[in-house]
Amino acid sequence: MSDKEPPQPLAEAVGKASEALEHVERARGHLYSFHQLMGRADIEFGNAVELLRDAGAHGDAAQLDGDIIGRNVLEGRWTYQVVEEFDRDYYAVVTAAVNDLVDAHLAGERHAFERQMKERRRSAGRSGHEMYPPAGSTAERGDP
Repeated sequence: MSDKEPPQPLAEAVGKASEALEHVERARGHLYSFHQLMGRADIEFGNAVELLRDAGAHGDAAQLDGDIIGRNVLEGRWTYQVVEEFDRDYYAVVTAAVNDLVDAHLAGERHAFERQMKERRRSAGRSGHEMYPPAGSTAERGDP
């Protein structure tokens, strides 16, 4: 282990925080999907209102138009506000905390634990088990 190589237990601990952040990233993606799906649903309800009016169902059109179109999904919030609050109040804080751990203990190398695991698990010298891409490759090398 070199001077800059973090101890395996520390790399594992910070790696666990990084793994948790990966779950947050996936949840954030689902939140953005929710945002887009709900926006599309509101537009489609608007289309339904127009079709109901065209079909002579003015009362049904008025009910959808008044009760559904533009309705908050949470108290006082459209989905863009939910996304913005999540990004500001949770995502930014969590991301900064994990990045601080990575910078402080892993010299900015987000996947130090995985790199250490790769070194332990690969069959050195065998084809398909190289530690890094070949020289001149367009793939990101990381620290040798």
